[in-house]
Amino acid sequence: MNNNSSRMNNTTGLPEDTTRLPNDFRIALLVLYTFIFLAGTLNVLLMSCMLRVQSRLSFTKVSVINLIAVHAFFLLTVPFRIYYYTAGTWVLGIDFCKIVSLMIHAHMYLAFIFYVILLIVRFLENCEQQHTLEFHRLLHAFIASATIWLITFGSVFPATLANYGTLQNDSTHCFHFNKEIKIPAVKILNYIICILVILIWCVLALFQVYFLLFVNKTFGKSIYQRQEFWAQIKNVVFLSVMFFCFVPYQGFRVYFISNFDTKINNINEVFLAVTAFSCFDMIVFAGRDICKLINSKR
Repeated sequence: MNNNSSRMNNTTGLPEDTTRLPNDFRIALLVLYTFIFLAGTLNVLLMSCMLRVQSRLSFTKVSVINLIAVHAFFLLTVPFRIYYYTAGTWVLGIDFCKIVSLMIHAHMYLAFIFYVILLIVRFLENCEQQHTLEFHRLLHAFIASATIWLITFGSVFPATLANYGTLQNDSTHCFHFNKEIKIPAVKILNYIICILVILIWCVLALFQVYFLLFVNKTFGKSIYQRQEFWAQIKNVVFLSVMFFCFVPYQGFRVYFISNFDTKINNINEVFLAVTAFSCFDMIVFAGRDICKLINSKR
C-alpha cells in the first residue's frame, strides 16, 4: 500500500491529505507568482518598446523577440496559478491544469534554448571581430524562429500532454504530476535533461571566461572604456540569469528524482517557481540604455 495514501491524521484519525500544499508553501508560491506576473509583464512591455526602435534584424534581436514571446505566453498562465494558490482548490478541470502546469516547463526549456542560441551568436560575432550577424529578410527570421518552436512543441508537447499526469485522479488539486517520475524510463529521461542543461551552461561559461581574458589581454588598463568589454558583461549577465534561474532547479531535480517524496515535492515547486524569474532578463538590454537616457537629461 502507498505510504502517503495510508497516512492518518493524528488528531482526527482520518486519512491525511498529502497532495495539498501546506499553508507556508502555498503563501510563498502565491507571493512569488504574483511578483513574477506583475514585474514580468512590466519587463516584457518595456522590452518590446525598446526593440521597436532597432531597425536591423540581427540574430540577437530575433532571439530576444523569441524570448519576449516565450515570457509572454508563460505569463498568460500565471494568473491561474495565483488563483489556485489563493483559493487552495482547482475547479477548471484536470486537462487545463496540465496545460498550465506544462507551460512553466515549456517556458524554462524554450528560454534556455534561446539563451544558448543568443550566446553562441554573440560568441561568433566576437570571433568575427564585431561583425553583426543579421537576417536579410523578415521571412528568413520567421522561418528560423518557427522551426525552433515547432520542433520543441511538435516533438515534445503532444506526447508529454498525453502522458503527463495520468496518475493524478483528483481534479481539485493541481500541479502535482510528479508520480510518473517513479517510472524508470521517465526517471532516466529526467536525469539526461538535467545533466545536459548543467553541462551546456558549464561549456558556455568556459567560453565566456576565455573571451573575458582575451578582451582583458587585448585592451589592458583601458578595458573599461571599450565597447567590447561591456558586450562581454552583457553575456555574463545572460549566463548569470541562466545560472540562478535554471541550474539550481536542475541540480535539485536530480536529488528530487532520486529521493521522491511529498515533502520534497513542495520544495521542488519553489525551485520551479524561481525558474520564472528569467522573465526579468530585460535588465540586460535596458540597463545601459536607461543610463544613457538619464545622463542625456542631466
